[in-house]
Parts: sequence; structure tokens; C-alpha cells
Amino acid sequence: MQTQKAQKIDLSVDYPCPCHRRGNLTPIALTEAFGCNRCQRIFVVQESGYVIEELSANYPYKKAWRWTGNQWSTAHSGLGQAYLPLTLIIILGIVFLMLFIYLGGFKEPAFQAIAALILSTMLVLMLWLACRR
Repeated sequence: MQTQKAQKIDLSVDYPCPCHRRGNLTPIALTEAFGCNRCQRIFVVQESGYVIEELSANYPYKKAWRWTGNQWSTAHSGLGQAYLPLTLIIILGIVFLMLFIYLGGFKEPAFQAIAALILSTMLVLMLWLACRR
């Protein structure tokens, strides 16, 4: 399947709604946003005009689309595709460090401090990833 290159979104043009095929996105005056006449959702133009993002107060994950000239395609973030492998690597690192500390691999206080720093950094990174999603 061939992907088409994203086109810049023109703020003066009506587009079909990416959520409802029968709805139309119309520009909202004096903003860089569109509103759907069918589902009443609001979409904001992001990333230098190539992506629209749905504004939603009750949905924690931001949905975004790119205009290809005749239809919308879902826009994915780079971290979103690598989220699961990154999470698994961090979890395995934490488990490895905990086992190494538990089995007495670190006798020197300097090594224990470094291990505690690495462990806390991994935990903070996990918390950041969880809050970011």
C-alpha cells in the first residue's frame, strides 16, 4: 500500500470530518481550528500546518490526522510506535538491577549509590511515560 505525502492544511477550505464521513470541517473564524458540523468536535492545526489534532477534555490520548489530498490518514508520533519496546526494556532493566542488588552484587557503597540512581532514573522515566500517554 502506497502512502501519499501529507499536504499543508489550508485554513480557508472545508474538509471532510476524519471521525464522521458525512460531516464537514469548517474553519472557525480568527483561529487555527476547524469545527465539524455533524459531530460538533473541534480540531486544531498542529505541526506547521500539516496535522490536525482533536481537542477533547475527556479523552487522554490525542488523536491526530494528516491530509493527503483526498482523505485523512492517522498521524502517529515517533514515541508512540516505540512505546511498548521502551517500556519492556525499562522494566527488564529494573528487574535486573533489583535482582543484582538482592543477590549482593554491589558490595561497595559507591556502586550501591550508582545502582540506586539508575533505578530511580528508570522509575522516573516509567512515571513520565505513563503520565505522557
